[in-house]
Amino acid sequence: MNIIGREHEIKILQDLLSSSKSELVAIYGRRRIGKTFLVSEVFKSQIVFEVTGLHNGSMKNQLLNFHKQIVESFNKLPVGNQPPNDWSQAFSILGKCIDSIKSKNKKVIFIDEFPWLASRRSNFLMWFENFWNTYCVKRNDLVVVICGSAASYMVNDIIQNKGGLHNRVTRKIRLLPFNLHETKLFLESRSIKLESYDILLLYMAIGGVPRYLEMIRKGQSVAQNIDRLCFENNGELRNEFNEVFASLFNNSSTHTAIIKALAQTHKGITRKELLEKCKLQQSGFTSNILNELTESGFVAQYTPFGKKNRNSLFRLSDEYCMFYLKFIEPYASTGQGTWERLSVKQNFKIWTGFAFETICLKHIQQIKNELGIGKVFTVQSSWAGNSAQIDMVIDRDDNRINLCEMKFYNDLYTIDKSTYENLQNKLRCFREEVKPRKSVYFTFITSYGLKENSYSLHIVENSIRMDCLFLS
Repeated sequence: MNIIGREHEIKILQDLLSSSKSELVAIYGRRRIGKTFLVSEVFKSQIVFEVTGLHNGSMKNQLLNFHKQIVESFNKLPVGNQPPNDWSQAFSILGKCIDSIKSKNKKVIFIDEFPWLASRRSNFLMWFENFWNTYCVKRNDLVVVICGSAASYMVNDIIQNKGGLHNRVTRKIRLLPFNLHETKLFLESRSIKLESYDILLLYMAIGGVPRYLEMIRKGQSVAQNIDRLCFENNGELRNEFNEVFASLFNNSSTHTAIIKALAQTHKGITRKELLEKCKLQQSGFTSNILNELTESGFVAQYTPFGKKNRNSLFRLSDEYCMFYLKFIEPYASTGQGTWERLSVKQNFKIWTGFAFETICLKHIQQIKNELGIGKVFTVQSSWAGNSAQIDMVIDRDDNRINLCEMKFYNDLYTIDKSTYENLQNKLRCFREEVKPRKSVYFTFITSYGLKENSYSLHIVENSIRMDCLFLS
């Protein structure tokens, strides 16, 4: 298989082939994340029928496309060649075609962009439920894979279905962007070799979405690639922000309003503050939208250290969205060379600091492994006191607390007198306000490490370089 990473997901799918019963697996994740590629690669020889829903397609066109794929998948139809009039007929035809296969091996039915098939008043979902409950479950040789980019539909209508599919999904997979390790492997598979610092800069701008990474050209610098993709007139990622939300969510204006509100704050805001910013009411509607954004990986919810769950904060966790709102949208018309000019301004330093922090939060296991506490139970969060705040607190079950400072810098980072005094103040405030019963230490996570001096030796317990974030 030519799949980078996804070891956990591959194992789940492969295990389905040795199951003693029919399986229904739901896979969801934002568009361009690699759902179709994953399924096609794992189940190459086992797929007996595959169909992809048509975006905004009518019921008639969806049925015609479904029938066309049946004709192409089965050499000899055991039924007539007339297209079905409704989904009841469509699934009946599909069942008879599967019956005609003599092999007793597992057979995979792959329905991609499943939500798009459910056009208005089509009753598609009802007849799919019927197909699963009256046909598939009576066999032991089927794996039905349904994929969708629309996280709201996949979660609410399939995984949390209260009707005919209630508790019928046997496995679910939420496909997320690549981490740094997978991103490096993916680029190397395309003969693109970049230093860790450059990969980090690239990741800060476009994240770990495989399709975005496919657009990176060998022989161009990171700045040249970002300029070409994001700022030139025909740049492939110049308008991706609007396109991705329009394709994922119905009536996406509220989703984008929330994303834009979160982009204005680095540390996150409460649900109440967010709703006030967006002029939204406390309701099931807004809860669903926040859940959709979280499930799709655009937003992260976390509880600050020492706070109750009701005080949890929401923050923007998608690199591309932050980059788009920070740079692409305001500077889209400036053209070639834009990024090279922007990368020497103060805004760049502020953005890289926040982006690096976000990336570190996503790679907490790598950080723990580097600290030698990979198997120690921990809780990670930020902390904000009355006069100080800490980027990340690692609260450990072995009676220690790591106060983590993340610094993205193009050289060894130097703790000078001012920085030292600031750190001392943070430590004092944390101890006075939290009154921890555990030992408290400072951990620095930097690009190239700390320059050793009297200040660093006195206040820093652990120094971690960016390279550890790239470990598997």
